[in-house]
Amino acid sequence: MRLSRPKRNLRKKFVIFCEGDTEYNYIDAMRLKQGVELALRPVNMHGGGYSSFLEEIKKEASNNCLAKFIIIDFDRVKTNIGELQKLKEIIGYCALQNISKRIPHFLIIDNPDFEYIACLHVDNYNGQNVKKYIEQTLEFGDVDNFKAKKDVYDYLNTKGNSYKQMLARLREKIIVNHYQINKQNFEITISKMDVMWDNENRRGSNINEFFEVIDW
Repeated sequence: MRLSRPKRNLRKKFVIFCEGDTEYNYIDAMRLKQGVELALRPVNMHGGGYSSFLEEIKKEASNNCLAKFIIIDFDRVKTNIGELQKLKEIIGYCALQNISKRIPHFLIIDNPDFEYIACLHVDNYNGQNVKKYIEQTLEFGDVDNFKAKKDVYDYLNTKGNSYKQMLARLREKIIVNHYQINKQNFEITISKMDVMWDNENRRGSNINEFFEVIDW
C-alpha cells in the first residue's frame, strides 16, 4: 500500500519590515482587506538608522513566508551622514539573498518618504509640498497627527482617494526588482535588482511591486 505524502500547507504569507507609523497603520489595516497573511515587523530607526533595518532583517527566520518586503524612506540619506553607505549594505544583503534563491527580499524605497506616497492617493494632489499639503489642504494641522491616524488606509481609499490612483502616478524609481511568480507551486523569485542612483533627486517609489505581489 502506497503511503500518500503529507499535504503541503500552502499559505500566502509575507513579512513586511517598515519604519514609520503611517506605513504600519496603513499596512495593518490593509491586511484585513486582503486574502493574504501580512506579518508586520516595525523597525525603530531612531537608535541606529538603516543599520537597525539590517539587523532586524537578519534576525527574522526566513523559512515561513513567500517573500519579505523591506519598505524604507529614502529621506534619511539626505539628512544623515553615513546613511547612504548603510543603505547600500541593505541593498547588497537583499541582492545576496535573492541570488542564493532563498526567501526573496523585495527592497522598496519610497523617495522621499511614505507620506509622499500617501498624498498620491488623494485625487486633488498635484505634486505640492507634502508637509504643507497634509497640514493645510488635508487640514491635519501637523504631520504627526496624520502619521498617528490609525485608520489612514480607509482615509486614503475612500471619497475619491485610492491606492490605484497612487500606483498610476508612480514614475521614477531608485530600485526595480525583476521577479517571477509561480502560482501553482507558491514560489516567488527575484532574478535581478536594478539600482538607479540617477533618480535619487526624483520623487517616486517601487511600492507598486508590493501591491502586485500580494495581490496575485
